[in-house]
Amino acid sequence: MTNFSKYSKNRFNFIKMNSNQYIILDFDSTFVKSESLDYLADYIGKKRDDQSLKEQVAALTAQGMEGNLSMEQSLQKRLKILNATASELNGLIEFLKTDISDSVVKHKEFIRKHAGQIYIVSSGFKEFIVPIVSEYGIAEDHVYANSFTFDFKGNIIGLDGSNPLSKDAGKIKVAEQLKLEGEIFVVGDGFTDYEIRQAGQADYFFAYTENVYRPNIAKLSDHVAKDFSEVIKQIQQKNAKKTLGKKVLLLENIHPIARERFEQAGYEVESYAGALDEEELCEKVKDVHLVGLRSKTQLTARVLEKARTLEAVGAFCIGTNQIDIESCQQKGVAVFNAPYSNTRSVVELAVAEIILLFRNLIDPIQQMRQGVWNKTAKGSHEIRGKKLGIIGYGNIGSQLSVLAENLGMKVYYYDIVEKLALGNAVKCSSLYELLSVSDVVSVHVDGRPENKHLLNAENLGLLKKGSIFINLSRGHIVDLEALAQQIREGRIAGCAVDVFPTEPKDNNEPFDSPLTGLPNTIITSHIGGSTLEAQENIANYVPSKLIDYLETGSTANNVSLPEIQLSKFNNAHRLIHIHENKSGMLAAVNEILAKHQINILGQFLKTNEKVGYMITSVDKAYHPAVIEELEKIEGTIRVRILY
Repeated sequence: MTNFSKYSKNRFNFIKMNSNQYIILDFDSTFVKSESLDYLADYIGKKRDDQSLKEQVAALTAQGMEGNLSMEQSLQKRLKILNATASELNGLIEFLKTDISDSVVKHKEFIRKHAGQIYIVSSGFKEFIVPIVSEYGIAEDHVYANSFTFDFKGNIIGLDGSNPLSKDAGKIKVAEQLKLEGEIFVVGDGFTDYEIRQAGQADYFFAYTENVYRPNIAKLSDHVAKDFSEVIKQIQQKNAKKTLGKKVLLLENIHPIARERFEQAGYEVESYAGALDEEELCEKVKDVHLVGLRSKTQLTARVLEKARTLEAVGAFCIGTNQIDIESCQQKGVAVFNAPYSNTRSVVELAVAEIILLFRNLIDPIQQMRQGVWNKTAKGSHEIRGKKLGIIGYGNIGSQLSVLAENLGMKVYYYDIVEKLALGNAVKCSSLYELLSVSDVVSVHVDGRPENKHLLNAENLGLLKKGSIFINLSRGHIVDLEALAQQIREGRIAGCAVDVFPTEPKDNNEPFDSPLTGLPNTIITSHIGGSTLEAQENIANYVPSKLIDYLETGSTANNVSLPEIQLSKFNNAHRLIHIHENKSGMLAAVNEILAKHQINILGQFLKTNEKVGYMITSVDKAYHPAVIEELEKIEGTIRVRILY
């Protein structure tokens, strides 16, 4: 267990940009120290012995930056004066490689790490910008700039007039086209950079002054950034304030990547290698906002009652039967799981066990470990041509179907929900039919209570003599005493079981099962999804959903609240209203907003059988009285203020 101190300056050492944050970065006098066309004028002026060329171009540049000359006029006039050639651009590129802003060079690794969240939007030209920024990991499709036009001799004769950046308000149009959903920071030294913020296409404008200070631009900015270090610091401070005091509890040895994701987003993290019992958990959840767990921890109604500040739960696995979903709904707690992240790992284990069991290899392997040589083909079979029966044709069952068929097996499946057959798989009309026809049965159903002992003494007796049985789904699905009896009697030739009705909380507790000591039997410690690849996938996926929920209100792919994903509104404020599913809630919320003269920019309401979930974006900050009134609406479960 590790505790982290509350917000401090040291937090800046590990906070990074959140996944839903973007930087729109100017190039001239920002990424590089100088205005590129000014340098090109200096270079060409020296070649032509015309010192006035540099001064003329610099004056036009300044007028454009200050907003005293239209962008189109500024560019056209400068290009006409320069009368440059393609070969002269090579000299400009080589110079710019040595002219990158000092603080940009200092933070090259930060830029490379977040290159997918950084866009260069410049009134300069791609011909010299792309070669420079590509060395910092910024791809060409993240560079928005003008393009030169050339004559057949390679002389620059103008620019592409269809490009919006060649005209006034071009950067605004580009920002609109990007359609970035998240928090947007514009960093630049000119009026055209500020215009993006002014038009509502960004949340913040940082006046960048490392290379040039323009007083009238600084006055318009949300913050004057003396260099790129200041830009990073400001973003980190905003992130730290948003997550200040937010606590995460991670249980059951969740992959370290998850902890890193939360810490990078500014959350305090406490973690345990094993599960906690109900008493321990009741104490630990009192002041946490997010809980991450796997299959052993039981998040009961009693635990949830103690969780005063809990906003969301992350199941770092497929199943959620260990979580009291109904109690979560009653408290307005979102529950996210990882329904796809370990699918391949479970399927590969099923395939491996099918092969091992049909070859009757389990006991001979153990004998060889004891020094006993027993070479025989007795009871050893190929899987080609065998009939595989899959109970539960969801993500795992359907992928197993595809792999098994590619190995030459004939696939049959049964599911209570209508599912489209993949490949040549055959749908069975009943569980009875599937059990009767199959040489090997693999179970992949969910953990709902009604599935307890889905496979019992009666229907296990329907299996062919010499068949194989596999359960990688949930422990209570199979009556293990009945399964053990079938193996002892020789009716079932072998089995593989990875999940059990009662499992140890950690690796120090003892384990016992009716299946221990049985022939041709594989029992494993709930490791179906325990591959490094699967755990890394889950450790990236679940935190991203939890953080997105806390910061944007998105409930996409959650299992307790109605699913909503609303685009972010710039220059807006967002609130969440979670309530009982009853009529009149939308009208009640909007009546309060109207009374306080709050204009709604966007709103979405969705309900399920139990609760309603409403996201509302409004055009101005609201008085605390608004929240108090919303909380007093009859049937309200929870009101959250996001930003």
